[in-house]
Amino acid sequence: MRKLFFSEFTSCKETKLHSAPLSWLPLEKGKPSKFAGHSSSSIESLMKMPEPAVLPHFKPADYVGILAQIHEELESCPPDEKSCLYLLQFHVFRGLGEAKLSRRSLQSAWEKASTIHEKVVFGAWLKYEKKGEEPISDLLRSCGKCSQEFKLLDFVSQISTESYEISYDDGSDVFWGSPVVHLRIRDDMIACDRRKLAALSTPLYAMLNGGFRESHLEVIDMSRNGISPIGMRAISKFSLSGRLPYLTADVILEILDFANKFCCNGLKDSCERKLASFICSRQDAIDFMECALELDCSILAAACLQVLLNELPECLNDEQVVRIFSCASKQQRSTMVGNASFSLYCLLSEVSMSTNATSDVTMTFLEKLVESASDSRQKQLALHQLACTRLLRKDYTEAERLFNAAFTAGHLYSVVGLARLASMRGNKHFSLKLLDSVMSSRWPLGWMYQERALYLEGDNKLENLNKATELDPTLTYPYMFRAASLMKRQSIEAALMEINRILGFKLVVECLELRFCCYLALEDYRAALCDVQAILTLAPDYRMIGGRVTAKQLRMLVTENVEQWTTADCWMQLYDRWSSVDDIGSLSVIYQMLESDAAKGVLYFRQSLLLLRLNCPEAAMRSLQLAREHAASQHEQLVYEGWILYDTGHCEEGLQKAEASIAIQRSFEAFFLKAYALADSSLDPSTSATVVSLLEDALHCPSDRLRKGQALNNLGSVYVDCGKLDLAAECYINALKIGHTRAHQGLARVHYLRNNRTGAYEEMSKLIEKARSNASAYEKRSEYCDRELTKADLQMVTRLDPLRVYPYRYRAAVLMDNHKEKEAIAELTKAIAFKADLNLLHLRAAFHEHVGDISSALRDCRAALSVDPNHQEMLELHHRVNSQEP
Repeated sequence: MRKLFFSEFTSCKETKLHSAPLSWLPLEKGKPSKFAGHSSSSIESLMKMPEPAVLPHFKPADYVGILAQIHEELESCPPDEKSCLYLLQFHVFRGLGEAKLSRRSLQSAWEKASTIHEKVVFGAWLKYEKKGEEPISDLLRSCGKCSQEFKLLDFVSQISTESYEISYDDGSDVFWGSPVVHLRIRDDMIACDRRKLAALSTPLYAMLNGGFRESHLEVIDMSRNGISPIGMRAISKFSLSGRLPYLTADVILEILDFANKFCCNGLKDSCERKLASFICSRQDAIDFMECALELDCSILAAACLQVLLNELPECLNDEQVVRIFSCASKQQRSTMVGNASFSLYCLLSEVSMSTNATSDVTMTFLEKLVESASDSRQKQLALHQLACTRLLRKDYTEAERLFNAAFTAGHLYSVVGLARLASMRGNKHFSLKLLDSVMSSRWPLGWMYQERALYLEGDNKLENLNKATELDPTLTYPYMFRAASLMKRQSIEAALMEINRILGFKLVVECLELRFCCYLALEDYRAALCDVQAILTLAPDYRMIGGRVTAKQLRMLVTENVEQWTTADCWMQLYDRWSSVDDIGSLSVIYQMLESDAAKGVLYFRQSLLLLRLNCPEAAMRSLQLAREHAASQHEQLVYEGWILYDTGHCEEGLQKAEASIAIQRSFEAFFLKAYALADSSLDPSTSATVVSLLEDALHCPSDRLRKGQALNNLGSVYVDCGKLDLAAECYINALKIGHTRAHQGLARVHYLRNNRTGAYEEMSKLIEKARSNASAYEKRSEYCDRELTKADLQMVTRLDPLRVYPYRYRAAVLMDNHKEKEAIAELTKAIAFKADLNLLHLRAAFHEHVGDISSALRDCRAALSVDPNHQEMLELHHRVNSQEP
C-alpha cells in the first residue's frame, strides 16, 4: 500500500490540493519513517496546480446594484412577478456563497408564489435544499407541531372551480328535439336530459339543439366515441348534478377523453381533480403525466409534477421521468408548469449538475432553461450555466458561443470562460487582452486578478495573485498556489505559514489536504494525521492526491508512523486542544476517539459544537444526528433532539425536549440546553434568575471539565448582564482553573466595567497568548486600549480573519470623524466587495447620505434590505433616504 501510494503520488500531473467612542458606531520530527526518501518527488508532484473552476453561478460584477434593483422591483411589481425576483435573488446569494441568505430567498419565492405551479416547484426545491432534515419534521410532530415543509401540497382543493355552463346567446330557451335524448353505446341505451347535456359545452349544444341532424333525433349512436356505458351514465349524472360519482381511474380517463373531444371544460376539470387523487407513486405520476400533456390537463399535470419533484434527486435516475422533462414542447411545458417553466428547469438543472455536471441530462435541462429564459438576467444565468457544462464536456466551440452570448447579455464573469478557451488554443495574449478590457471598464475585482494570473509567469503571476488576495481574501487558489510554489523551493515552513493564513478563517478541505502534504514533507506525521482526520470529519468519502487515494487509506498509512494514544491520552489531548482553542486539532482527536468503545453520543455532540464554531453548519447537523442515533439513554437522546430543534430555529420545541429529559433524569446537558435556549429566546429581564438557577443545577450534575467550563462561562455572562460583577468574576476564575481559556474574555469585561481598562487589556493579552485561533481575541482587546493600539489590534484582526467586519467599520468611522469621507467609503467598499454584510452596507449608506450622495445611499439601503428585510434601523434609514430622492 505504501509503495502504491507513492507511485500514485509522484505520477500525479494535476494534483487537486484542492467599543470605540465614535459617533458612527452604535509525531515528532525526525522519527524514523517508512515514508523517508520520497519527500522531494512528493513535493514536485504538487507543483502543477489545477486552475480554479469556472463557476456555474450568476456572478454579477456589481452584486450590490443587482440586489438593490431586485429590492426596488419587489416594492412595485405585480404579485405574480415576485417569486421570479426572489429566484434571481437566490442566484445572486448563491454566487456569493451565502447559503443561509440564498435559502431564505427560496423560502420567500415559495411564500410569494402566485400560482399553484410555482408553489409546487419552490416547495420541491426547498425540500431538496433541506434534504437530510426530514427527521426534524418527525421531531416537531413529537412536540405537537406539524411541519409543512416536507408534505405534498393538497393543491387540488385550493384551485377554485369555475362555472363552465353554456349561456345561450340568442336569448331563446327553445329546444327543438324531445327533452330526453337516448344515447346508444352498442347494446346499451342511456337516457339523458337534452338541455342539461347540451349545457356542458358549445359543441354539444350545437349538436343537440343546432342545425345538425342529431338535434331532432331521440336516439343518438355514440358507440364510436370511445366511451363506455358506465362512462356515459356518469356524464349524464354529471350534467344533472355537476358532480362525478366514484369511478375507477380507467373510466375517468374515458370521460376525460370525451370531455376533451367535446370541449366540456367543467367535466374535464372534474375528471382532472378525480384523477389527481389516484396518484400515489412515481409510476402513477409518469402514466398520468403523459395523458395530461396529451390532453392539455394542467391540474392533472401539476399533481403529477409535484409527485415527481418530491422524489428529487432520485427520480432523475428514471429514464421515463427524464424523458418527460427533456422532451416537453413549449405548449406541454405550459400545461405542466404554467408560467413557471424557467423556475422548473432552474431546479432540475441545479439537481442534475450536483449529480453529474457533464451528463446529457444536465445539458438537456440547461438547454430547456435557455429556451425558458424571458429577460436579460435569466438569459445571462442560463447561457453561462450551459456554457460551463459545454466547457466541461470539451465542446469548446459551442462553449465559446454560449460564454460570448452570456457576456454580451451583461454577465461579466463569463469572460473567464472566454479567457480559458483562448488559452487552451495557445492564445494567452488574447486571454490577457480580454481581461484587461474588462478591468479597464470598471473597478477590478479579486477574481479578475486571479484569472489574469493564470496567463502570466514568474513575478507577474505572483503579483496578480497577491492583488487578488488583497481585493478578495476569500479566494482559495492564490494561497494554495503560493504555498505550492514555496514547497517547490523547499521552503516548507513558509508554505505552512501561507496555507495557515486561509485556514485561520476559512476551513477548506483542499487546503487541509495541501497542509497534510506539507507535514508529510516535514515528516511531522502527528500533524499530518491531525489534518487527514479533520478532512474525514468534514468529508468521510473524500479522495486525495487528485482523487487517486481515499483519505481513509492515507490515514491508515500515516497512523503506522505515529505512536498510538490510549483513551486517557485522547482525553488529555482533547483538553489541551480545547483549552488552546485549537478547533481543528480537537476535531482530529474526537475522530480518533470515535474509533474506540467510548460513548459515541457524547463525542458526536462535541464534534457538532466544534463544527459550528468552524462555520460548518451542515457537517455540524450531521454530527448532531449521529449523536442522537448513538445516545446511550432516552434522556440523552432527548437532549440531542432538543439541540437539533434549537439549531434549526425551533427554540420552544427544543425547550420541550430539555424539560422531557429532565423529567426522566436530571443531567448537566439537559439543564444546560434549557438555560441556553431560554436565555436566547426571552427578552424578559426576569428570565435571568431562571437561567442562573438552571446553570447552577447543571453544575451540580456530573460532567467533564470541558462542559463545566462552558457552563461557568455562560453563568458569568448572565451575572455581568445583571450587574453582579463579583459573582461573574468568581465564575470566570473558576472556569479558567479548569482550562476554559475563553473565560479570559469574560473576566476582561468585568475589569472594564470596574473601570480597570489596563486589567481588561492584560486579560485579553493572556487569551491571545493561549489561543490558537485568536482573531476574535485581538478584536475584543482593541476595545480596551488607546486609539493607536486599537488600530494595530484591528489590523491584526483583518490579517488573521478578513471576514470579520468590525475592523472595517471602525477604521471607516475614524476616517469619517477625521472628515476623510472618500477614504471612509473606500474602506467599507473594500470589504463589501467580497462580503455581503448588513452592517457594512448600513454604515456605507449612512456615509453616502452624509455626503449628499442620495442615489448611492438608496442603493446601499435596498441592498442591505435584501440581506435582512426586517432590520428596523435599516428600514428607518431607507425611509429617510427615499424621501430625499428627487
